[in-house]
Amino acid sequence: MADKTRVAKYQADRTNQKLYFCRLACQEADSTNDKQVYQAHCETAIFHLYGAFLAFLQELGYFYNITLAAPTLADIEEVLSERTQVSPEIQRLKQLQQQGFLADIEHAYQRCLYAVISEHAVDKAVDGKKEVPDLIVNVVTLSNQWLPDDSTIREWRQQFLELIEQLRAGMVEF
Repeated sequence: MADKTRVAKYQADRTNQKLYFCRLACQEADSTNDKQVYQAHCETAIFHLYGAFLAFLQELGYFYNITLAAPTLADIEEVLSERTQVSPEIQRLKQLQQQGFLADIEHAYQRCLYAVISEHAVDKAVDGKKEVPDLIVNVVTLSNQWLPDDSTIREWRQQFLELIEQLRAGMVEF
């Protein structure tokens, strides 16, 4: 019953849902032999995994009675600092965001959002102007060299799930 109360009170259902969607996307990636479909599922898994991070930040905001539509670690930390409070959850997340699996998730998420710039495209310049790379060639040659595989994404998901469970266990009413 305590877990259901937490889900309702702190909006933990969205965090849980995003982690579930990530798992589904990894399962779909694992079940295809088509490279582009595999890439699509892996990117979807990364989007949901990063979404779980954002949802957990919102969950923390609710826990600390902070109303922010799209909270960041810095936002929550700033509000708590003004109240002379410290969040062990925020400290742990910041540490992992700087160096750890959260840093890897965030990097993968950024790579999904923005095109990977090839060294070849950067080196090719005509009269001081960079040449625009051929998108079709770019997709074929650089499609998913940077993309973590589904087993890596599953590992990140599991690490994040375990971290969330640990942090939730330590989150008590104040």
